[in-house]
Amino acid sequence: EKNIDAINKNLSPLKEFILPGGSFESALCHQARTVCRRAERSLFRLNEMEKINSISLQYLNRLSDFLFVLAREINREKKVNDTFWQKNI
Repeated sequence: EKNIDAINKNLSPLKEFILPGGSFESALCHQARTVCRRAERSLFRLNEMEKINSISLQYLNRLSDFLFVLAREINREKKVNDTFWQKNI
């Protein structure tokens, strides 16, 4: 949480949906984030069959959020613009 908050201080507020990409390192963070989300969904389904520690789900959720803001910060440091989703394209 503290790392997410610290990184977010340097970033402009989100007003649009950001597409994965940017610099190579940022793209890797986005890829890791998708793996994290997939693991979170799998753990959620497992939890429906047998109860698991809810901290595990919270951790994966916050880890994916961290990877998202880290990807944005890497692009900012490398002076690479984030790619925003555009509805009419």
